[in-house]
Amino acid sequence: MSLQSTSSPKPFLINGEWVSNATDTFDSVNPATGELNCPVSMANAHHVDAAVASAKTAAALPSWKGMLPHVRAQILMHMAALIVERGDELARLQMMENGKVWSECKAQAGSAAATFRYYAAVCETLGAEITPSRGNYLSMTSYEPYGVVAAITPWNSPLTMEAQKIAPALAAGNAVILKPSEVTPSAALLLGEIGLQAGLPPGILNVLTGNGAITGKALVEHPGVRMVSFTGGTASGRAIGMKAAERMIPVALELGGKSPHIVFEDANLEAAVKSIIDGIFEGSGQSCVAGSRLFVQRSVHDKLLDLLIARSKAIKLGQPDVAGSEMGPVSSFAHRARIEQFIESAIAEGGKVLLGGKRPEGAEFECGAYFLPTILGGLSNQATAVREEIFGPVLCVLPFDDEADLIAQANDSVFGLASGIWTANYQRAWRVARALETGLVWINTYKQLSISTPFGGFKDSGIGREKGVTGLRLYQQSKGIYWSMDPDNFPHAETPFGSA
Repeated sequence: MSLQSTSSPKPFLINGEWVSNATDTFDSVNPATGELNCPVSMANAHHVDAAVASAKTAAALPSWKGMLPHVRAQILMHMAALIVERGDELARLQMMENGKVWSECKAQAGSAAATFRYYAAVCETLGAEITPSRGNYLSMTSYEPYGVVAAITPWNSPLTMEAQKIAPALAAGNAVILKPSEVTPSAALLLGEIGLQAGLPPGILNVLTGNGAITGKALVEHPGVRMVSFTGGTASGRAIGMKAAERMIPVALELGGKSPHIVFEDANLEAAVKSIIDGIFEGSGQSCVAGSRLFVQRSVHDKLLDLLIARSKAIKLGQPDVAGSEMGPVSSFAHRARIEQFIESAIAEGGKVLLGGKRPEGAEFECGAYFLPTILGGLSNQATAVREEIFGPVLCVLPFDDEADLIAQANDSVFGLASGIWTANYQRAWRVARALETGLVWINTYKQLSISTPFGGFKDSGIGREKGVTGLRLYQQSKGIYWSMDPDNFPHAETPFGSA
């Protein structure tokens, strides 16, 4: 799937066929240049009906439903190999639509391939259970797919997010309808092409491009969709969760964060500063686990802040495809305007811009959605910029006095996705890690991720856990089976399985 500006809209994928909708389209725009990548077809309710019908039929066919796990695993492994083969193409599609720098896009293409390899292995080796019986019977648990799964993904890291949903859902035996963000539709379309090339039967992976109000809404409300997996903003996740509850279907929600990154006075400040910068400015801060609230013990607050500002000034802002660029634009001009509103609110509430807080100067930045690495100080934990997810390169720095003060402030948030702790005291690290109300805690590191470790949030940061073995079980429903061993219950008491 090339990403060239053409007059005809890019089609989406239904039942192994590419479908165009010239009547309703939207634009894919390069945030680094402001130029049009291409028009893209919008899938409407009629197209959703067709995609669900094809997925439902394909999921029920013996050729898929009865496919042996090791055979399904071979298809997933083939997809992984094709992702590696076409990694540069996938990375470039992502880079041109969300503005991530080339090195990060390449790494995320590699991560997507690794995700498919991992779930191929899980698919081939994961077993069911024989459960302890309480009588003369055999009891067991088997796991069945839901059927048709809707996977709705965000624009910040489409390659990794889409792999983390598609691979386990397919491994679990479902058919998947993928709806990527309208900001980043192209990588998903290429993954659909790769799925067909790898041997997925038509209809097992459909890709519908469009917005949330039309395409996403029709998917979530469709009676043929039996499970929804969504990654994105908390407001959208809450609306999807309400509709899923109304329909009595399961939902997995990986939502927003306002993650506390904590530095105690005995920490290795040099190492902490590097991780703080990576944790908030990598990907222009457009990460659900971005360490956007920095809590520093008061005794080392000024020293760490000086180090942090000096190192952050050296970040190379530039075109995503230019060698050496460490930070590109934010994903869109509308998103940059939203970030600027948060800076205005911080200043109005008594905050100080210690670094950045504005657009960069220079001809190379004039046409793109660029924003400088920003550090804010002087805010309380109740300030708007501290409490709401900005989803940009904006770090709020707050002092704390002691462990009790830190835990109270860190947990005073509706979010609970991730957190980081820097300390030389292992007992303190353990106490604080247990006390923090987050689904993920890093100790003397940050943003260390593994596909084998379950991932998800507390509180308004979501429900359900992706990744790991539980990430496959997320897309299955358990079934209890009881099998009597009582000879009297069989036609021939002496030979319960029939005559010789």
